[in-house]
Amino acid sequence: MYETTYHRATSVDEATALFAKGSESKYLAGGHTLLAVMKQRLASPSDVIDLARIPGLIGIEASADTVTIKAATTHYDVAQSAAVQKAIPALAHLASLIGDPAVRHRGTIGGSIANNDPAADYPAAVLALGATVKTNKRSISADDFFQGLFATALEEGEIITTVSFPVAAKAGYSKFPHPASRFALTGVFVARTRAGDVRATATGASQTGVMRVAAIEAALKANWSASALDGIKIVADGLMSDIHGSADYRANLIKVMAQRAVVESK
Repeated sequence: MYETTYHRATSVDEATALFAKGSESKYLAGGHTLLAVMKQRLASPSDVIDLARIPGLIGIEASADTVTIKAATTHYDVAQSAAVQKAIPALAHLASLIGDPAVRHRGTIGGSIANNDPAADYPAAVLALGATVKTNKRSISADDFFQGLFATALEEGEIITTVSFPVAAKAGYSKFPHPASRFALTGVFVARTRAGDVRATATGASQTGVMRVAAIEAALKANWSASALDGIKIVADGLMSDIHGSADYRANLIKVMAQRAVVESK
């Protein structure tokens, strides 16, 4: 690991000021990606600014229409939140599936979506539920936020502060986890809005990261049931193929995980 200067920020303003002072600064949330690449000497930030202890970035607020999760809230706290379990049970379920207990107690929702790993769980929920990502500068819709592998709409030095999820009429999430990392080999989140629209997303499958699946959306809008997906075919073009599974295999997993997500939806 290269030499770096560690800072523990106590506010968003302090964090952005520290970031600006460094020659090559990086924000630290849960650290599951940044620390790993630093240990491999693949990253050498001059300054690491820890956001995990900023009081204003921790907590969950729920209303009749929206669940707002502050960016430094851990996966464990999302999974255990009675408010999330009541308003959007699928979101609490998703958080409970991330990694292992050590990961869930340290990892944060803001860090996950800012990193935008193509096999991460949270991006599927953010996109399927049509969430709004708020930063210290602006609000970004889910449809505009994710922009490819490890790429987002975030600008240099911008900090995610909250993620606001509209409460869905029904939502479900199911994934086929990698046996070692617990990342999604393929995961599917399905959601029906209170207005009757349907959004379905897949993570861990596409070469370009989290994606919406139009065939699933159309079928479920006509009939919200697992059997409605029996006749659909997911095209393998553009899906990942690696030692863990071919593109055709992942295409089949998208359909199977979608059916399971519908069955489990609440």
